[in-house]
Amino acid sequence: MKLSEVKTKLMQLKKMAFQLPNGELVPEHFHVTEVGKITKHFIDCGGTVRNEEVVNFQLWNANDYNHRLHPEKLLKIIALSEKTLGIGDLEIEVEYQAETIGKFGLDFDGINFLLTSKQTDCLAKENCGVPVQKPKLKLSKIQSTNSCAPNSKCC
Repeated sequence: MKLSEVKTKLMQLKKMAFQLPNGELVPEHFHVTEVGKITKHFIDCGGTVRNEEVVNFQLWNANDYNHRLHPEKLLKIIALSEKTLGIGDLEIEVEYQAETIGKFGLDFDGINFLLTSKQTDCLAKENCGVPVQKPKLKLSKIQSTNSCAPNSKCC
């Protein structure tokens, strides 16, 4: 989900909630402790230099049970971050700590922002000898090219 999409959704909400991949909600008294731009400059395992940028939201669960972050407050934090840090319309990455810090993608289901699982991947499969996954075929769907007729003694 891009930053522009998050801002549009926030403008439509009276309250906001973030839902973890397991279905649990981040406690209502969470704080957004950071909105920033993360730049990753790296070389993949195939030797290609790459640059990635994301907008980072860091959610923090404090013991501040009276705190409720409202959508309009987060919109103000985002606007200040865009102006001060020069943040563009980038994909959102969310950091949230349960047992350890997790990094999540972001989606929206019409009610809650959904923290989505992220996966690692090899970006240079062709250079690393990682086999390309072959498509699975059903044998019943394959047309026979067998030219042997029954009783022809060719098979």
